[in-house]
Amino acid sequence: MKNILFILIAFISFFSYSQTVSENKTIHVFVALCDNVNQGIVPVSASLGNGQSPNTNLYWSALYGVKTYFKRSEDWILLSTEKNPKTYILERALYMHSSSNTFLLADAYDGKYIKQTTIDFLEATAGRNSIVIPYMDSVFNFGGDSQLLAYIGHDGLMEFDVKGDFEPINDKARDAIILACISKDYFKPYIQKTKVNPLVWSTGLMSPEAYTLKWAIDGWILNESDSEIRERAAQSYHYYQKCGIRGARNLLVTGS
Repeated sequence: MKNILFILIAFISFFSYSQTVSENKTIHVFVALCDNVNQGIVPVSASLGNGQSPNTNLYWSALYGVKTYFKRSEDWILLSTEKNPKTYILERALYMHSSSNTFLLADAYDGKYIKQTTIDFLEATAGRNSIVIPYMDSVFNFGGDSQLLAYIGHDGLMEFDVKGDFEPINDKARDAIILACISKDYFKPYIQKTKVNPLVWSTGLMSPEAYTLKWAIDGWILNESDSEIRERAAQSYHYYQKCGIRGARNLLVTGS
């Protein structure tokens, strides 16, 4: 009975949100699945590091993977999933925030296509590659039309450079969260071109798990300052990694 009531409330909330689609805030998360074979990482177990298996992957379906962590959160409601929306995107998940008009789209990219993941993320931070997602009687705009873009996974820019359309197509404000090792150093030349605001990124080696993303998004939804959102990210990383709050604050930073 309790579960039925929760679902009923969620759908009543959804229909309320769908009446004001233009006021919706959208978040697009690009997840490069962990891949022992195709990425320059320290290998994890075979199942967690199978970049072609979203059902077992470290960054998607493990306890702190994006799909699982947000699905288990009381703050988010999983609306739908889609298998293979593109050949290199193995699964797509759409979430609705439980107490605000915020929607989140998460894409699980085949780990061997990490370069494509990186390009797609960077082009979206320039306002490009809009994606329209229909749900029931509403449509939601992601890709370059999202107000917040996030990248989760290995920092492939340590091994390769990328080329793409990185000039911004408009002057709309967009924020970015980049949870990958030493992302500030490696992503900075591209972020300077796309002119997105680097809300949270890293100065050293890190575990790009979903709790850091979720805690940062909590503050973003509340329209907190960049420094307050960065503090949330650092607090989450310390909470789960037990690394010391000073170390977490040195690792996760905001701004250029």
